[in-house]
Amino acid sequence: MDMDSASSVVLQALTQATSQDTAVLKPAEEQLRQWETQPGFYSVLLNIFNNHMLDVNVRWLAVLYFKNGIDRYWRRVAPHALSEEEKTSLRAGLITNFNEPVNQIATQIAVLIAKVARLDCPRQWPELIPILLESVKGQDGLQQHRALLTFYHVTKTLASKRLAQDRRLFQDLASGIYSFACSLWSHHTDCFLQQIYARDEAAALSSLERTLLSLKGSNTCTDTCTHATNLHYHAKTCNHLLFLECCRQVGSDSTCREKLEKTIILYTKVLLDFLEYHPCAFIPLIQRSLEFAVTYVFTPAGEGVTFERFIVQCMNLIKMIVKNDAYKPAKNIDDSKPESLEAHKIKTAFFTHPTLTEIGRRLVSHYFLLTEEELAMWEEDPESFAVEETGGDSWKYSLRPCTEVLFLDIFHNYSQTLTPVLLDMVQNLQGPTNVEDSVQLLMKDAVYNAVGLAAYELFDNVDFDQWFKNQLLGELQVSHHRYKLIRRRVIWLIGQWISVKFKSDLRPLLYEVILSLMQDPDLVVRQLHTFRTEQFLPYLESIFGLLFQLLQQVTECDTKMQVLHVISCVIERVGIQIRPYVGCLVQYLPLLWKQSEEHNMLRCAILTTLIQLVQGLGAESKNLYPFLLPVIQLSTDVSQPPHVYLLEDGLELWLVTLENSPAITPELLRIFQNMSALLELSSENLRTCFHIVNGYIYLSATEFLQNYAESLCRSFCDLLKDITNEGRVQVLKVVEIALKVSPMLGAHMFQPLLPAVFRGIVDGERYPVVMSTYLGIMGRVLLQNFSFFSSLLSQMASECNQEMDQLLGNVIEMWVDRMDNITQPERRKLSSLALLSLLPSDNSVIQDKFCGIVNICVEALHDVMTEDPETGTFKDCMLMSHFEEPKLSDDEEPPTEQDKRKKLLALEDPVHSVSLQQFVYEKLKAQQALMGDQGFGALMETVDTELVRQLQEFLQGL
Repeated sequence: MDMDSASSVVLQALTQATSQDTAVLKPAEEQLRQWETQPGFYSVLLNIFNNHMLDVNVRWLAVLYFKNGIDRYWRRVAPHALSEEEKTSLRAGLITNFNEPVNQIATQIAVLIAKVARLDCPRQWPELIPILLESVKGQDGLQQHRALLTFYHVTKTLASKRLAQDRRLFQDLASGIYSFACSLWSHHTDCFLQQIYARDEAAALSSLERTLLSLKGSNTCTDTCTHATNLHYHAKTCNHLLFLECCRQVGSDSTCREKLEKTIILYTKVLLDFLEYHPCAFIPLIQRSLEFAVTYVFTPAGEGVTFERFIVQCMNLIKMIVKNDAYKPAKNIDDSKPESLEAHKIKTAFFTHPTLTEIGRRLVSHYFLLTEEELAMWEEDPESFAVEETGGDSWKYSLRPCTEVLFLDIFHNYSQTLTPVLLDMVQNLQGPTNVEDSVQLLMKDAVYNAVGLAAYELFDNVDFDQWFKNQLLGELQVSHHRYKLIRRRVIWLIGQWISVKFKSDLRPLLYEVILSLMQDPDLVVRQLHTFRTEQFLPYLESIFGLLFQLLQQVTECDTKMQVLHVISCVIERVGIQIRPYVGCLVQYLPLLWKQSEEHNMLRCAILTTLIQLVQGLGAESKNLYPFLLPVIQLSTDVSQPPHVYLLEDGLELWLVTLENSPAITPELLRIFQNMSALLELSSENLRTCFHIVNGYIYLSATEFLQNYAESLCRSFCDLLKDITNEGRVQVLKVVEIALKVSPMLGAHMFQPLLPAVFRGIVDGERYPVVMSTYLGIMGRVLLQNFSFFSSLLSQMASECNQEMDQLLGNVIEMWVDRMDNITQPERRKLSSLALLSLLPSDNSVIQDKFCGIVNICVEALHDVMTEDPETGTFKDCMLMSHFEEPKLSDDEEPPTEQDKRKKLLALEDPVHSVSLQQFVYEKLKAQQALMGDQGFGALMETVDTELVRQLQEFLQGL
């Protein structure tokens, strides 16, 4: 097919693809998708979007298809990659005419050229940059603009490449084009300034656009041109100020105003980036930057000129200079770098006492004041006002957090100068403020905000307890509607100071106040209250009730989350003492869960509250199961989209539910169906998953293992193929617990995993913690399920093509050799009980290893035997005779249901129910009876005499 007919066919398909009618649109899209891999298709697209006579929508679509094609087929290694010949001709066609009349299409073509440049420049496309630079120099206004636009996108894309080789190539390129971009920027800046003062707004706007593009282009190269940049910006900082003064001249409704502000923001961004990446090279600019930033932000010079984003950037500039470690001398002044001393000298000369005083006062008395908009928002939508974002990186772009962060940094660095300034402002506001005086109310709010933020810095200068009693307490009791501003601020202020400096015996007074504040008609005031301690208990019922009321009243998700957070903290702090008061909350949470279907973060807050609630309720939490279990089921089901948000908290809730469950229920057993998919994820939540499995084993081993051991065993086999050693230990511990709780069923159910454990022991597993776990598992099987051990030994012998006795000998030998790998006293005692259980025996292999078995027993006796100082006899300290309810101190958690289950299990565990001393004695006696005195005597002679002496000492009196 020749080029012309191909063009008309593609043109027709693109035209149909812009149709609103799906019957026309769909087949056209399908046809275009099939052509994507056809040779010549992108050449046709290029011809179509370069033809300015065609419909704009069709050309736009042609550009998009071309752009997508670069992503998919431009790389040589891509399937259906474009041929080198076609790419060469496309590259040439892309840079023949920078005269695209439509702005949006011009931008898309620039982005598309940048995408090709990222892959091909400079090797396959050395002519791109020279042609761009040539076109930018041209006299034609449109061509110059389009070439500049392309130049900016190309440099931005090339600058983003991260490989060392690419970075070097870009540095070579950048150093060549940087000075050109800067001169272009200077030229357009001069043109703009002439035109704006000549009041030629149309020409000025056009020059301003070019200034902005060339500034952006040169800014992408700054990384690589430190020295040049430094000198250049030093000379050019004044442009910044000229543009600001232009704002004053053109007024707020000029067509240039928006572009002017964008240019000013870009200038400051250039400075901020330069300061961040090249702090030492920035040193000559410190003085100049501080001068203009402080002048425009903290003196009347800025009035009518500055605007919010510019103020934020200036404050960030000041903050970064104040806080920069590169500008601070070392603790020992002689260790300081000369440039750090130079920067410190400039800062010290600039931040004089009067300058700091003015900055401190203006920050508090001007920038900290609540604005008309904020006050209106408080009245109209108190919840949104209460949760205004101030966390994270919001100081980088938002005025209120930005001023607060700057205040903190300046106060921290210059606290000696600023403390008296702030205390003076406090002094001027003593006593209650007239509710009619809105200026004073706002000022007091601002000053109290500063005292709260600087709490740690003011520690030695403010007697907070006195201030609380003499001033703040009284302010909290002023109930006038207008005084809510101060009530909110004071309770927040106390919250800031309570962890810094607040006498314990003042707390009951504070709780009284909080109680009355929580009945405050104003919602914002009621939200600020997170104090928790033993003195809190008398107020618990009232405050919990009021918190619950507040939770029901508020409507914003963020507010509900905040209230739930406080409720969770209260429940966590008072533990089981919450039980009498949670009825209403328990009834309300299912409704809130239902309502919050679209709000995953609110659901996370509900899950956190439920975790605390279940822990507080203990065994009584079973009454929550009709609500609780479906919540756990949904949160931990990986086939449900919400699991992405809810999984971590959902697993935590599942675990505490099991730990506090008094008995298994069919529904609780059923949710375990979610587990195999969770184990497949093998994510950071694996450890919690293993704890959950353990929880089920402790709760109801028989039912649980009969239902799920088979699928669990499959999951474990898969996990063990590709998991860290720590992960292997976690998996094997689950098997060990199953054997401990149910030696018969556990061994039967986890049989497929045990040959690998056996092999690990025989092969002498290298990692001590893994080996210790292997021996723990095998010890359980040998001691508590001997018939299973025999069949496993027989299976392994035939697999290894060895005699059973010979294999048993190898196991015992390795066990004795690696006993040092076992550090837990329980497992050390278990090993000795297990190996002793092979006695009495007339098997020559076991008799051959007798010396090693006795060796292990003596070591274990040293571990577990304690001497009674009165009688001089020894007793096994691991024995537990009966279940004792522990005596708890006030701050100790009561045992969970699972703790009680573990205790009862321990009473039946041989490790805690069999005396090692007695067991050793009986087994040796039985061996002696089997062999006769002479034979046994010969056997004992194989044991080291010192060991025999120690053994006799342990066994005396039996």
